[in-house]
Amino acid sequence: MALPDTPLSSLFITDRPLRSVEFFPPKDDAGVEALRKTAVALKAMAPDFASVTYGAGGSTRQRTAQVSGLLKAELGYTVMPHLTCVGHSRAELNAIADQIYADGFRNIMTLRGDPPKGSTEFAVAQDGLRYGGDLVALLKGRHPDFCLGVGGYPDKHPESRTPEEDLRNLKRKVDAGADFITTQLFFDNASYYRFVDACRRIGITVPIVPGIMPVLSLKQIQRFTAMCGTPLPERLIRRLEAAGENPEVVEAVGIDWALTQIRDLLTHGVPGYHLYILNRAKSALALAAGLAA
Repeated sequence: MALPDTPLSSLFITDRPLRSVEFFPPKDDAGVEALRKTAVALKAMAPDFASVTYGAGGSTRQRTAQVSGLLKAELGYTVMPHLTCVGHSRAELNAIADQIYADGFRNIMTLRGDPPKGSTEFAVAQDGLRYGGDLVALLKGRHPDFCLGVGGYPDKHPESRTPEEDLRNLKRKVDAGADFITTQLFFDNASYYRFVDACRRIGITVPIVPGIMPVLSLKQIQRFTAMCGTPLPERLIRRLEAAGENPEVVEAVGIDWALTQIRDLLTHGVPGYHLYILNRAKSALALAAGLAA
């Protein structure tokens, strides 16, 4: 059995904000090599942990395990693999949890998951789980020392009818044993502050980590925000449109916007920030340099 990672819950009690990055598993070995180079470069910003996503229906399950192992064993990252309910029975989820535990991972990002490609609605697998909170309960029951993160939506999950319903669902996940919340991306910090206030009012007390994505392309970010229901501020759209088709200028605008967001969040005492980096090092390193200046 591999040496166990430090549970992130013990890091959140420190008096400094944590910073973390998210990778997604590449489709082939060439992509894994590129990811390795990105991860090596990102060591310069000393992230507290890295998360690794999990494809719908477990479509990247083996790659998730491969990338998580590479980051942990070869590069010394504390790693938080993602795990979803999609396409798995309870028995399969228990077996995956046991393997994750045996490999030394003690932190899991616990999600219901999106429908597989080509589907529009979530379908429960045979003898599977319907909600993220069910997966939290299963994992905590299997290995009580797992530290579990869950997702939160400052602008409401697109499938929830109201913000209040969305918050009740989130509280059920926390009550089932979730240790912290990482938010979906957002571009207006006021949305995050309202979300945190609303969570606290209904008794959610765990750390709520803001998720930040530096913009690399207007079309790309419009596609992402349409999927997750996050509004794009008009001022950001105008700046990106003014940058035109110049990718370097677009990236500079995205970094500047994210840097302004993070600086403001840090002044408000957030427990950390999580960067959705799309397997690229440049923006994350630029943000780290900007914050250090």
